[in-house]
Amino acid sequence: MDTPRHSASVVIAWPAGRLYEMVSDVTRMGEWSPVCKTCWWDDGHGPSIGGWFTGRNELPDETWETRCQVVAAEPGREFAFVVRGTVRWGYSFAAADGGTKVTESWEILPDGVAAFGERYGADAAAQMAARQADASENIAASLHAMKQGVEAGSAAGRTEQ
Repeated sequence: MDTPRHSASVVIAWPAGRLYEMVSDVTRMGEWSPVCKTCWWDDGHGPSIGGWFTGRNELPDETWETRCQVVAAEPGREFAFVVRGTVRWGYSFAAADGGTKVTESWEILPDGVAAFGERYGADAAAQMAARQADASENIAASLHAMKQGVEAGSAAGRTEQ
């Protein structure tokens, strides 16, 4: 089976460094994510490799928290984290006409594939496909909200370019 993954991109009229600062401040995740409503750094950690944070996710019928570890923290280029060692979320930033191309990505890691197999057995592939469809929808919504918020000037702490 192919590794479940999805990514999408949008160009945002803002510099890469400022977008990186916004995304790597995980306490702001709820400003654009349709599922992750709030995050906080654990025990004094911050946006550097090895840093830990917890995120609270909400859907109409469930709320859950996940513990995440930063695995990439390259200002202006990439910020990524792994959720429970099973799923990798990432953001990359590249110069583009009109601003910065922001790519959000999601991937179930090998340990995650194994965990789905253990939990769902013969239904694991269908369960992972459903998560991939959700990620696709949520990434599109996140990038749209991020672009709208930044370009409308509503992103907290925005300074002029």
